[in-house]
Amino acid sequence: MCGRYSLHHRSERIVERFNIDSVLFEHEPRFNVAPGQIIPVIISREGETLTGFKWGLVPYWAKDTSIGNRMINARAETLLQRSAFKEALERRRCLIPADGFYEWRKLPDGRQPVYIRRKDGNLFAFAGLWGKWVGPDGQPLFTASIVTVRPNRMVSTVHDRMPAMLDQDHEEQWLDQRQNRPEDLFPLLKPYEDDLLEAFEVSRSVNRVENDSPELIMPTKIDNQK
Repeated sequence: MCGRYSLHHRSERIVERFNIDSVLFEHEPRFNVAPGQIIPVIISREGETLTGFKWGLVPYWAKDTSIGNRMINARAETLLQRSAFKEALERRRCLIPADGFYEWRKLPDGRQPVYIRRKDGNLFAFAGLWGKWVGPDGQPLFTASIVTVRPNRMVSTVHDRMPAMLDQDHEEQWLDQRQNRPEDLFPLLKPYEDDLLEAFEVSRSVNRVENDSPELIMPTKIDNQK
C-alpha cells in the first residue's frame, strides 16, 4: 500500500511540470502527507486543473464518509471488481503529484521507514481515482485514492506493493476522459523502473503524522527514535 508520501515542491513548480491551466489549490511543501488530509490532485476539466481533494475515496453511494479510511489505495488488479473503483476508472481519473513516498520494513525492534524517490529528485505522478460525495447538508466532498501495483525489484525488499507511478508520457492518456477502455488503461499501471529510483532508511519520526519537516527525508543509518 501507499500510506505516506512527500510533496515538497511548491505549487509553481507543480504548475510548470504538469502544464497546469487552472490553479484552485495552493500547495505548501509537505514531507509527511497522510490519509485523511487534503492533497493536491490534477484533473482534466477544460484543461489541466490543480485542485485539492481529501485522501481516501468516498463513493457517491456511501452512507457516510468513514469508508474513505479504507479506500486510500486501489489495487490495480481488482479495479474492475469493486464498483467504486470501476466507475472511477472509467470516468474520474486524476494525477496525484509527488516527489517521494514511504514504505516500512519490518525489523525485530519495530517498523523501519524507507523513503523512495526518483534519483534526480524530480516530481512524478501517482495514478489516482477520485469521487464526489454529497452530504446530508448538500455540501460536496471530493476525495481521491492512489492506485497501487506489484512492486519493482527495489521496493519488493521493503513491501509487497507500491504506488502506480506513471511514466511521464502516459500522464496525458491517464487523464484523457475519452480513454475509458480498461484494455487501454491497464498497461499504464505497472511497476516503475528500478534504475530511475533510489531508496534509503529515514527517521522513525515520520511514523507520527504531526511531524512534517525536511529532516524526515534525510538518509539515516542509525535511528533510535520509536
